[in-house]
Amino acid sequence: MSDITNFSASNLVSLYQNHKLSPVEVTKTVLERIAAYNSQVNAFVIVGEENALAEARASEERWLKGEPLGLVDGVPITVKDLLLTKGLPTLRGSKAITPNQPWEEDAPAVARLREQGAVLLGKTTTSEFGWKGVTDSSLTGITRNPWNLELTPGGSSGGAAVAAALGLGTLHLGTDGGGSSRTPAAFTGVFGFKPTFGRVAGYPAAHTGTLFHPGVLVRTVADAALTLNAIARPDVRDWYALPDDGQDYVKELNHGVAGLRIAYSSTLGYADVEPEVAALVKTAVDVLAKLGAVVEEVDPGFESPYNILRTFWRAGAAKLLRSFTPEQRAVIEEGLQATAKEGDRISLADYQSANDAREALGRHMQRFHQTYDLLITPTLPITAFGVGQTSPQSSIYPQGRNWSPFTYPFNLTQQPAASVPCGFTKDGLPVGMQIVGAKYKDLLVLQTARAYETVAPFIMPSK
Repeated sequence: MSDITNFSASNLVSLYQNHKLSPVEVTKTVLERIAAYNSQVNAFVIVGEENALAEARASEERWLKGEPLGLVDGVPITVKDLLLTKGLPTLRGSKAITPNQPWEEDAPAVARLREQGAVLLGKTTTSEFGWKGVTDSSLTGITRNPWNLELTPGGSSGGAAVAAALGLGTLHLGTDGGGSSRTPAAFTGVFGFKPTFGRVAGYPAAHTGTLFHPGVLVRTVADAALTLNAIARPDVRDWYALPDDGQDYVKELNHGVAGLRIAYSSTLGYADVEPEVAALVKTAVDVLAKLGAVVEEVDPGFESPYNILRTFWRAGAAKLLRSFTPEQRAVIEEGLQATAKEGDRISLADYQSANDAREALGRHMQRFHQTYDLLITPTLPITAFGVGQTSPQSSIYPQGRNWSPFTYPFNLTQQPAASVPCGFTKDGLPVGMQIVGAKYKDLLVLQTARAYETVAPFIMPSK
């Protein structure tokens, strides 16, 4: 049998059902792989080996009886260390969190997967409270890109992306407050999906409020669809959660793109993009056109909303740090402390003005999608840069300039968006194409990503 760490979730479930593979065998193999690779890439902050094996044995017994719990019984999963997990600490990449306390609750997405029999391997690394677009922290150190260990995988769901790329588990829960799942997906060449806000319930509320989307990082679009089938359900703890729409994302996945009206914008009208990145994304868009989509090169027609995002981001950081004692605040990273200080200076009137501007942007995109089914852009304008930096130091994106202009607008608008691997630069670094759908059109985003994947299968690191 080929390397079982490469199997999709649906492959695993089929093999379990036919008694050709055991969840215990799979879990042991994945844990061995984590032990072999994690010291090089630092994808995990916690590996719960004992609990994972116990859950795998329970799953094996259920499959032998022909009584699986649900869609993902026995499938190994990981959870970003911003999401609560019962029995495992949620340290949020921070020395300010005390690990020795009761951990008695699962976040909604975690609960839904566990209810359906998933095997929790451990917690993946994040930047401190997810405050920056790379994955390093004073608590966990530096997480590295499997394509080049001297480069960042991006963040803040970098651990989840690295785990997905290397087969350190099958399904990986991340979060996305401004690009935190799509950024590392693009930098590591995996599929990253941010559903419509509220489609996957979130709890407890993030300090970034309604920018925060639980998301998925996986190797295939089908695995993302299966995960969404399992977790896209309301939870009474989330006031914003959408009702269950009854959608079967797997059953309807292979619909194709013929006749879809796609707007392709290489810059959103305001971003600079590395030529190699732009060329690879354009080639990918041409593939969709060959598959029958009607593609028009057009910008969506809004100015950079970065200042809107910064208002919410800084205010959220200020709110977060106000909840800590002086001793806790003292161990918070300087960059996050500085962001919080900026947030303390934001007036209520300025915050409300930013909220008005956000609503206007959302209305603008709703009108835009009356004409176009989808918007496609690069996920990022650059490829992965060196570890130990919070931003690149390139000619078009020097230190301090916002280097993720394509991702955060769609947190503001709460639209579904995916990063799809679409090739490699001459230096062998992955590039991502972003597919953005109208609000609530999660299935359409997944269908389009699947259509592209069918023609251009995603490539993972060989080791």
